[in-house]
Amino acid sequence: MKFNIYGRFQIEVRRENGAWVVYRSELGKRTRLNDVPVPPDLAAQEIATYLDDIFHEFAGPGDTVEPIPEKPSKLLFLPGALGRTEFWHPAAELLAYPAQKVHMTWPGFSGIPPDPAIRNVDDLATRVLAHIEAPSALIAQSMGGVVAMLAALRKPALVTHLVLSVTSGGMRMDDVDAQDWRPAVQAEHPGLPDWFISHQEDLAPKLATLRIPTLLLWGDADPISPVKAGQRLASVLPRAELHVIPGGGHDLACAFASQVAPLIDRHLASR
Repeated sequence: MKFNIYGRFQIEVRRENGAWVVYRSELGKRTRLNDVPVPPDLAAQEIATYLDDIFHEFAGPGDTVEPIPEKPSKLLFLPGALGRTEFWHPAAELLAYPAQKVHMTWPGFSGIPPDPAIRNVDDLATRVLAHIEAPSALIAQSMGGVVAMLAALRKPALVTHLVLSVTSGGMRMDDVDAQDWRPAVQAEHPGLPDWFISHQEDLAPKLATLRIPTLLLWGDADPISPVKAGQRLASVLPRAELHVIPGGGHDLACAFASQVAPLIDRHLASR
């Protein structure tokens, strides 16, 4: 992981033999900084805050240590509550960004055979994490965004970018005038796992630790996830950009693929 120290210099923190090792990068050279110890049990998402404490004397007003995103070599597309892997195909096919594309499946959804190891949303996140062995971007629809957030919180060092479309992101939606999608989906698709429909968790206290560049895609004609939900998520995530598509509903990432794909390309190319 690389970090920008208030625009003055860059350092890299690497995991080596069970410990965090710090290097300074300057003029193409990398020098080990033995006088900057990072506790070996420190979580990856806490390193930027820790470095803020170490280097605070270099900071100006409002300055913070920021991670320098790496370019993703893999794009993981996460479907929504129905598990439709084809949902992201139109946008994915229009992307110019050069990376491996993986369309995730949810066992027990959309004709995919159930897997006894998948018993809750956390297990779906574990399934996603098994595909993240190199810098990767997570591109998620609706309830897939909750899975993406759980995965990013567990492996922030390797999740370089997030693209979240019309999702709660694991936050409460009680007071944003959102229509409850669960009764209709359960009535139309009685075979869906109950644990997916009934999942309730508030990740809001944890989301502020995610300094991952995040593109939020919303439509102004979506009763299930209104723009208020996107605005709330944008206010919590430190590096989020909200883009609202006029006329976009809950399927905007598919229905407006020609508009969505360039936004994703630009986001993935950003640092």
